[in-house]
Amino acid sequence: MNVLKISNLGINFGGLRAVDNFNLEINEGELVGLIGPNGAGKTTVFNMLTGVYAPTDGTLQLGGVKYNGKTTYQIANMGIARTFQNIRLFKNCTVLDNVKVAMHDTYRYSVIDAVFRLPKYYRLEKQMNEKAIELLKIFSLEDYAESKASSLPYGKQRELEIVRALATNPKLLLLDEPAAGMNPNETKELMNTIKKVRDEFKIAILLIEHDMKLVKGICEKITVLNYGCVLAEGDVETVLSNKSVISAYLGD
Repeated sequence: MNVLKISNLGINFGGLRAVDNFNLEINEGELVGLIGPNGAGKTTVFNMLTGVYAPTDGTLQLGGVKYNGKTTYQIANMGIARTFQNIRLFKNCTVLDNVKVAMHDTYRYSVIDAVFRLPKYYRLEKQMNEKAIELLKIFSLEDYAESKASSLPYGKQRELEIVRALATNPKLLLLDEPAAGMNPNETKELMNTIKKVRDEFKIAILLIEHDMKLVKGICEKITVLNYGCVLAEGDVETVLSNKSVISAYLGD
């Protein structure tokens, strides 16, 4: 079953055609890579998928439901979560609170409940804490729960951003260069964790990445963008050995 179906997606910025006729289908449980040189339009695609940019043309469907025109929070509520190239944590909040803030749509209590500390407040706060710790354990972050997010090592901050995205209960997880800035050991650990997330949560994952070892290690299929157009798509080995793809990355 299709989780995501993108048909003839395109966007203009003034006279610039940033993405043109982009098509992609992702099925349940698939782990798909979106690669290409810098400036190819990869993050622009992510921004259209999440409502940051409104496509000039084309259609977006999540689970068979068209969602063009939805706001970013409506799209998040439908089941799409993402991370960013540049880490966007609440750095002065604790690690635990960074995860809990993503649960606001699942666990709801009123201002009255919170101000007067009514039983519902304590019950839901306890449930959120337990769920957040459970998610943090996936990345071995539970020992940092009461630490400020800004105090975490860079690689752990990257992982925390993924945990926060998972806290929204997504059907589709978009990872924008999750290995950026990581050393080889951190990248290897991340590869295993992304596979574990896909398998345990039964969600589809679409990732942008420049680290080809990571792409080859976890992706089942990839799509290559160049100048906003699809250059190649298919299984990893076939695409990465494509002469046009090699030329786009390395030059003729």
